[in-house]
Amino acid sequence: MSDLLLKAFDKEDNENLPEVRVGDSVTVHVRINVGERNERVQMVRGTVIRVRNSGNNKNFTVRRIASNGVGVERTFLMRSPLIEKIEVHRHAHVRRAQLYFLRNLRGKAARLREKRF
Repeated sequence: MSDLLLKAFDKEDNENLPEVRVGDSVTVHVRINVGERNERVQMVRGTVIRVRNSGNNKNFTVRRIASNGVGVERTFLMRSPLIEKIEVHRHAHVRRAQLYFLRNLRGKAARLREKRF
């Protein structure tokens, strides 16, 4: 009985989305509602500071610097139908699972070393 219940809540993985790792510089294209009927695509470009891979609730957090140097973090569900696509621009060499230390850094100090393949 419990297996049937778990299968009912499982959603399919979106095959179009690439694998996202901590330290990646990404652009996430998200559909947002404007008004009642209008819908548009908003792009969020930033660094992935956290990835949680736990079944149906897979999510990742993107941090970007908005105007006036204010940091903005946004968490996305991997299986959300609102995500149109994810573009990975570059991978960074990181030694942490969560990059919360980036919250205290500003400017050039917040750069991550690029991983070259």
